[in-house]
Amino acid sequence: MRKIVVITGGNSGIGLSMAHELARQGAIVCLACRDQGKAASARAEILQRTPGAQVELYKLDLSSFAAIHAFVHAFAQRHDRLDALINNAGAVPIRQQFTQEGFELQFGGNYLGPFLLTHLLMPLLQVSADADGPGQGDARIVHLSSIAHNLGRIDLDTAKGRTPYRVLPAYAQSKLGNLMFSNALARKLPAGITSQAMHPGGVASPIYRELPRWQYAVMRPFLIGPERPGKLAAELAIGSSRRGETGGYFSIQHPRIVSRFAKDQALQEALYQQSCIWAEVPALSGQGLTRRAA
Repeated sequence: MRKIVVITGGNSGIGLSMAHELARQGAIVCLACRDQGKAASARAEILQRTPGAQVELYKLDLSSFAAIHAFVHAFAQRHDRLDALINNAGAVPIRQQFTQEGFELQFGGNYLGPFLLTHLLMPLLQVSADADGPGQGDARIVHLSSIAHNLGRIDLDTAKGRTPYRVLPAYAQSKLGNLMFSNALARKLPAGITSQAMHPGGVASPIYRELPRWQYAVMRPFLIGPERPGKLAAELAIGSSRRGETGGYFSIQHPRIVSRFAKDQALQEALYQQSCIWAEVPALSGQGLTRRAA
């Protein structure tokens, strides 16, 4: 049976490399993208390289809770299970922007949007987790973090805006949030579902499209291509050697430094519980979804 994998932002850069590798390995690749024109071009490229690949396109804007709910509804209309979710998409706006719900875009789109998406897809991941009996199956969640998370601090007072706005602290906070979320999930997920995080390395990627040209020119010699992180993400998502592994943090490039804040379970829990309130989703208890106390 083919693995069903959702990749957010799989139309370019690292996400497209992931999609190529997963298609090569026979997975059903579901590209969840904001720009459907670029998604269609990505699908054509994948099919050209891997004839016979099964690639599906879905509209997804992680800066809108309504759009996230709409995506999950559309996906569930076609599939009754999900084997792997790769939370890849991210933005690095130079000027402060906001999500539809009023969150600062990097916090809201890079962290809180994937947080909501993951929880909404949990019932379909649970189906795969129970495929061979309760908790005996294999469902996985992979989060794209960054070495920049080491510069991040979780300041919930900045969730709806920063004064002044500085791009790097906002980005670092969102990537720290991704890693803390992955670690919290590793404790909370029911049997059969795992959570891993990765730093893709310094990759020549469209995520840097808003940087001034001179800054990108300085960075370019130190950047790598997207193929290596694409293979790592595919391994974490469907590789047989990674079955049952959870709570890991992987990096293409070294050093693989992990912030002490990312390991702090009390901080993880505080961020997790507040995020459940903002996203209006039930919290995970370790046995599945539970309603928060009023």
